[in-house]
Amino acid sequence: MNATRTQSDAAEPLRHDIRLLGRYLGTVIEACDGKRVFDTIETLRRTAVRFRREGRQDDAKLLQARVRQLRGDDPNSVARAFSYFLHLSNIAEDRDQNRRQRARALADPAPATGSVAQAIAQLKSQGVTPARIRKLLAEACIMPVLTAHPTEVQRKSTLDEHREIAALLVQREQPLTADEQAALDQALLGRVATLWQTRMLRYTRLTVADEIENALSYYRSTFLQVIPRLYADVSRLLGREPAAPKPAAQFTRPSAPLEPFLRMGSWIGGDRDGNPNVDAGTLERALLRQATVLFEHYLQEVHALGAELSLTTLLVQANPALHELAEASGDDSPHRRDEPYRRALVGIYARLAATARDLTGQDLARRATRAAPPYTTPQEVTRDLDVIADSLTDHHGAPIARLRLTGLRQALDVFGFHLATVDLRQSSDVHEEVLTELFSRAGVQFEGEPVDYAALDEDARVRLLRAELAQARPLVSPWITYGDIATRELAVLRAAAAGRARYGKQAVRQTIVSHTETLSDLLEVLVLQKEAGLTAPAGTDIGPEDGLMVVPLFETIPDLQRGAGIMAAWLDLPEVRARVRAAQDQTQEVMLGYSDSNKDGGFLTSNWSLYQAERDLVDVFRKRGVRLRLFHGRGGSVGRGGGSSFDAILAQPPGTVAGQFRLTEQGEVIQSKYKDAEIGRWHLELLVSAVLESSLAPHAEAAEAEDAHMARHGDAMAFMSEHAQRTYRGLVYDTPGFADYFFAATPISEIAGLNIGSRPASRKQGQRIEDLRAIPWGFSWAQCRLMLTGWYGVGSAIEAYLESGAPGAAKSRRGRLAQLREMATQWPALRTWLSNIEMVLAKSDLAIAARYAQLVPQRALRERIFGAISQEHARTIAMLRLLNQRELLADNPALLASLRERFAYIDPLNYLQIELIKRYRAAQAKPDAQPDKRVQRAIHLTINGIAAGLRNSG
Repeated sequence: MNATRTQSDAAEPLRHDIRLLGRYLGTVIEACDGKRVFDTIETLRRTAVRFRREGRQDDAKLLQARVRQLRGDDPNSVARAFSYFLHLSNIAEDRDQNRRQRARALADPAPATGSVAQAIAQLKSQGVTPARIRKLLAEACIMPVLTAHPTEVQRKSTLDEHREIAALLVQREQPLTADEQAALDQALLGRVATLWQTRMLRYTRLTVADEIENALSYYRSTFLQVIPRLYADVSRLLGREPAAPKPAAQFTRPSAPLEPFLRMGSWIGGDRDGNPNVDAGTLERALLRQATVLFEHYLQEVHALGAELSLTTLLVQANPALHELAEASGDDSPHRRDEPYRRALVGIYARLAATARDLTGQDLARRATRAAPPYTTPQEVTRDLDVIADSLTDHHGAPIARLRLTGLRQALDVFGFHLATVDLRQSSDVHEEVLTELFSRAGVQFEGEPVDYAALDEDARVRLLRAELAQARPLVSPWITYGDIATRELAVLRAAAAGRARYGKQAVRQTIVSHTETLSDLLEVLVLQKEAGLTAPAGTDIGPEDGLMVVPLFETIPDLQRGAGIMAAWLDLPEVRARVRAAQDQTQEVMLGYSDSNKDGGFLTSNWSLYQAERDLVDVFRKRGVRLRLFHGRGGSVGRGGGSSFDAILAQPPGTVAGQFRLTEQGEVIQSKYKDAEIGRWHLELLVSAVLESSLAPHAEAAEAEDAHMARHGDAMAFMSEHAQRTYRGLVYDTPGFADYFFAATPISEIAGLNIGSRPASRKQGQRIEDLRAIPWGFSWAQCRLMLTGWYGVGSAIEAYLESGAPGAAKSRRGRLAQLREMATQWPALRTWLSNIEMVLAKSDLAIAARYAQLVPQRALRERIFGAISQEHARTIAMLRLLNQRELLADNPALLASLRERFAYIDPLNYLQIELIKRYRAAQAKPDAQPDKRVQRAIHLTINGIAAGLRNSG
């Protein structure tokens, strides 16, 4: 009873915030749309809440009937109301997360699980010294990579309002006078009213330029603020800075900035795979806009420093180097003659403004500046800032340096002049097409024959490409006009070379090869880089140090199985070994695709194949003395590698992290994690702490435990993976009519028309599952509340193992069940997978999914396919209950309670979406039908709301 009361008391602030925001939303709706619309929405809400609490089918029928009665603009108003309520609930939940973390920190001095403080304390208790942690960080690469995949359904305008509402909720918790409370509540109501009167949907499809701007908003709100703070905390935890506010300690010299271990990456503007809207111009724009935002930040910080560093030589001395910097600034204002720090900063500001003009072509200065030479590198700026820091420290000003200067100094090391590293990505098929044209137009002869590159076998391709890499003469001629694809691809690579020269080599570091299936797929990119001037042939003066790291992306199940062999062959090539040694710091990156492997083989087989591929890659790289950096192509939904990043990192096979971890952050996950500075800080901290733990925890014990798991349970996992894949593919690829069912029973066609990304939903026209992109594929299943990509085939696999077992398994069913229970609790990888499946199943709703199935016109097809899905759904839940010996999410009551509250607001959106899809498709089926924009808009509003309610559906 006490525990229940405590949990209820802890949840009360959240419930209060949700009720408050919901009440304001209701007030706004009634004022703006009238009492009739408000009453309609409120009746639907109460019916849905009652159904969720009491489970009476009469309420479900009543909800459906009331939705069918909606006409005119009412469907739009209902969809907006429930969607915005879920948006506001998300804001309140995010605020509550911050509140709980702060309350826990105030009540308990022990560091929170997942924090960097906890990770470092744990490592120290295991005998890992701070020096060893610093050494790892000095060589580490931890990089979230923002992508523009089309599952972010919210506009930037609404996200900006979310931030304002969240800030007002924080202010409400402060002690307030009655007048202050009234003013704050008035502001909150105004923000909710603004949200209601802001268009939720985009009328036009997002452009790449829009995606670039959306991503940059997270730098302004989160990354530029919190990343330097995180570095400062890590430095303090490692004993490089005073930990406690002891006055004497604060006057010690601030430590040198940490080597950059946490940086940001981006695909936006450089990811061409399947996106015809990305070209050299978008890459140039991405780099330009990143630099613009960054220099705005630098200039703002230096301006603020100038206001803060009002120190006078009438009271304190300054170093000669500081005086020299002040004299060189050209600032001769008589008001600042005794303020050398301000004068020095005037000069730094002027030079930064000149640098910004050089790099961006814009005058970003807040005020007129004197003519000054631009900085050529970020290191030149840091040297000037170090002069200021040294002078402060030498003259009792170390606490002053820690206010803002050390953070700016660290930011320059992390962000340089580029802000984030933009990756290039293109499909291997495109590279092949380009080289086929280049070899043909150049009339290249190889082994006595004219080259028809597309017709060569793999061995011949490798020989030809290696010969071309060693060839000093160009393959591309300025006198030949090439086809559109070759012209575009060469232009992108030349833009990358120009961007690196302009903003620094960190601006573009990797080029990722989608659909890597052979060694030649990687060599092709080296040849194209040579032709674009990014790298030079062997034996020239330039050498191999310039150029981009070629990163294979292994996506499908067969690709994952071939990956280790391809990388062994790649690293064994002498010219590649030379590049890895000279240009890549003995590091080679490999990207693993979660989305396509899941779409190819289902959840369990995808994860098991990824796990085995990682183990095999570790073996290959260890034998060759090359550092492996894995780049995880994770999405928001569990079917695409979503779920807790912290748990996922700790569940990686031993040796696969080792201080190197890149991962994609996609779709609505970006705004969920990073729209708020404090929540964004926590998610970044989780990444760093997980990488530290995974990299530095006692390896011998971890490797021994992993070998034991593989020896005892590897055959069981292989058996279940094979059975799960057979079950999944049997449904998705081998069932006649399945594509017809999918396109009818999910809103995939409607999602394709939603302006939520610059990339088309399908690679080709038509209704083939094979051509559909993995992202809208998973997104569609989430919308109809099945989340099939996160669990299908798992129940059959577990049941099959229990009933028959793999070779060498326990002979009795009881013994096999005991084995599976041991695996589920003791093997981190399987424990994490099952936890994610459990969360997905808890969010699914078979009754609502059955209503979507009614959209399939062929009754026999509908019953056959939905019947198979229903059986597997029930089987999977039963198997999880058997393994866990409890109900779904019984060990996470807070999440379960949150989901139950949300369902009452998601359900009406599902019912409404089904009804609107029926109307829209029926109208479209008529001769000479014109699309009903009002109905189409209402469908899109429901998609927005359901995605907001589920939170990790893309």
